[in-house]
Amino acid sequence: MSDSGFVNVAEIGTAAGRVWEFLHQHGPTSVHRMASHLDLTRDVLLQAIGWLAREDKLCFQRASRGRLIGLK
Repeated sequence: MSDSGFVNVAEIGTAAGRVWEFLHQHGPTSVHRMASHLDLTRDVLLQAIGWLAREDKLCFQRASRGRLIGLK
């Protein structure tokens, strides 16, 4: 996080790469599981997921206890 308290685009892009790699290795998973394994703030994690979703790289599945996020 920058000194101003804002997250910059490079940080979100780096987090998006980490999310993609995690999903590639582990398959579809929940936001909660990713947050606990990737050590990202929920804010940055959700921004990274948004980045990948905007690039049409993710699919979202309903699960018994919420949603799972996976790679297309």
